[in-house]
Amino acid sequence: MELRTLTYIVVGITFAIYIGIAIWSRASSTGEFYVAGKGIHPVANGMATAADWMSAASFISMAGLIAFLGYGGSVFLMGWTGGYVLLAMLLAPYLRKFGKYTVPEFIGDRFYTQTARIVAVICLIIISITYVIGQMRGMGVAFSRFMEVPFEVGLFSGMAIVFIYAVLGGMKGITYTQIAQYVVLIFAYTIPAIFISLQLTGNPIPQLGLGSTMADGSGVYLLDKLDQIVTDLGFAEYTTTSNGNMLNMFLYTLSLMIGTAGLPHVIIRFFTVPRVKDARYSAGWALVFIAILYTTAPAVGAMARLNLINTIQTGEVGSPTGNLVAAERPEWMDRWETTGLLAYEDKNGDGRIQYFNDANDAMNAKAAEWGWTGNEMTKVDRDIMVLANPEIANLPNWVIALVAAGGIAAALSTAAGLLLAIASSISHDLLKGVFMPEISEQKELLASRIAMAFAIMVAGYFGLNPPGFAAQVVALAFGLAASSIFPALMMGIFDKRANSTGAIAGMLAGITSTLLYIFWFKGWFFIPGTNMAPNTADNWFLGISPEAFGAVGAMINFAVAYIVSHATAPPPEHIQHLVEDIRVPRGAGAGAGH
Repeated sequence: MELRTLTYIVVGITFAIYIGIAIWSRASSTGEFYVAGKGIHPVANGMATAADWMSAASFISMAGLIAFLGYGGSVFLMGWTGGYVLLAMLLAPYLRKFGKYTVPEFIGDRFYTQTARIVAVICLIIISITYVIGQMRGMGVAFSRFMEVPFEVGLFSGMAIVFIYAVLGGMKGITYTQIAQYVVLIFAYTIPAIFISLQLTGNPIPQLGLGSTMADGSGVYLLDKLDQIVTDLGFAEYTTTSNGNMLNMFLYTLSLMIGTAGLPHVIIRFFTVPRVKDARYSAGWALVFIAILYTTAPAVGAMARLNLINTIQTGEVGSPTGNLVAAERPEWMDRWETTGLLAYEDKNGDGRIQYFNDANDAMNAKAAEWGWTGNEMTKVDRDIMVLANPEIANLPNWVIALVAAGGIAAALSTAAGLLLAIASSISHDLLKGVFMPEISEQKELLASRIAMAFAIMVAGYFGLNPPGFAAQVVALAFGLAASSIFPALMMGIFDKRANSTGAIAGMLAGITSTLLYIFWFKGWFFIPGTNMAPNTADNWFLGISPEAFGAVGAMINFAVAYIVSHATAPPPEHIQHLVEDIRVPRGAGAGAGH
């Protein structure tokens, strides 16, 4: 069957399942809309959490960044997985025991003022909208290629789908939809990886294939082969490339780690199970489900890079006939060119495509001797690497169609969770919690749905003009979470002396400093051309990239909160007792009344 037809069928079936689940599980109460009635089985919740957390950044972009960054891409693996363990073991059970619906609700009650709640809502909305921009970007990439439509059309199609099932079903619908999406995305990620690992190394297990010898009988290890070919083309060695200096690597990892532990849409997941014990159990299962993808990603990235280079560099580097003839380029390149995410230019007019690092002076000198006049692969968007991988490896059409469905599922699952976090913050925390406490349940539900629709439109606009690749945009969101929500949660649970004034001052100081740093280099409100300085390492403070600055923002938050808390009156006695009670590991307690 033709690829396009098969893709439409596979993706269409998955969409029908998602919308069917949304209609079947339509939320009729706020409890069902926000936390699925606290009745989700821990294993099911673990799978839904994994899908929620493994976004377009994990599925589409992470392996693509690893493919081009090499060892430097390990910050995403270490930061995101480490952060999840931190969240699951250190924060989630305590927050579940508190028994509230949302993170701002916890902060408002723990710091005994509506002001703290409002500040937390503002932080949460900023984080979630930044995060959802990355999902919209990933969704647009997947739709545009596999539906063979312009990027904009792909983006709007994704917005429409997520609107239908997220607005209808709320957390109940989203949870069961995410279970279906997890199944789709994990098969879509691992099956091509198994095929490609078999092709290149003869080993069907990608995690082992990464450390195996090539299947061509040369006895050369895959990573050695990759190191050799990328250095021959003037790129940095794959296995030793760092992501900036060591300080930046450390802070980038730390920012992603503590940012993960402050993500509101993941934290709310642990409110959907019946008991505290179930929250821990659910977290363990989620880690198992997450590990399947995250241990496969390094192999997918390395193999994608090797296959891409081998497609273009068909013979010896520097040989007159060693490069791909442009007129004979494979179909997958044509298809990706129509999306605008892949482009080449025959700069020397030889009818062949040269791909090398023309920012390397030594390589440029060699290239001039060979008659090359610059890198002719003028655009290779990193977000396409996972999606294009099966096509590059000439895998069957059904595998390519499955990857299409998986990429879209990954983006949709996280987008839905984020939109729910935004909606619950506006309707439950602002309207019901602060401005309209007497609002009826039905009106609160309506407000949630309107807020979600508005958030989709805002995210869609920024998805058309993203400040970076999907994983980089998501990294910015993690940095914002690290600098604002995480310190407030940590001090709220583990520091009896932390008071409302300190928490508010800390959150404002953390998120303001981080936002200013990001906007300085990325443009004000991510508007292109408004940045105050070029986003290059020589302009960064101590070589710290905007994506890594969240860890510095968190330090500022902690320091300000601590100093202000100790310079002002301590929290009321009942709040200090509350903190002690939360930390005592017994019983789930009843959810607070709403």
